[in-house]
Amino acid sequence: MPAVPPLNWDPRLFNAAARHARDMATRNYFSHTGLDGRVLAQRVSAEGYAWTSVGENLAAGEPSVEGVLAGWLSSPGHCSNLMSRDFVEFGVSCVLQPSDRAVPYWALVLARP
Repeated sequence: MPAVPPLNWDPRLFNAAARHARDMATRNYFSHTGLDGRVLAQRVSAEGYAWTSVGENLAAGEPSVEGVLAGWLSSPGHCSNLMSRDFVEFGVSCVLQPSDRAVPYWALVLARP
């Protein structure tokens, strides 16, 4: 896919990503929909971010940033999110599952205000 301009970091998007990654890790599930039924748009709005476009990439089990990015870039849907001109800001988080397995859960939130 063609390159797009760099994204800007947004702490509200980080908070939405971190809360969802932490919820998945502590409650042992993997989904774009939280166990409370909230979806991405609701989670981002709850952080006070007034968005016009919003997207999310998730990963679990991959221990490195390089591995997560390689997986996302090799997946058409995830790559499309990463290279979309619809998004100009992002937040990303990785949370380890609180157990002896310590599975990493990744959440990337992309948006445009």
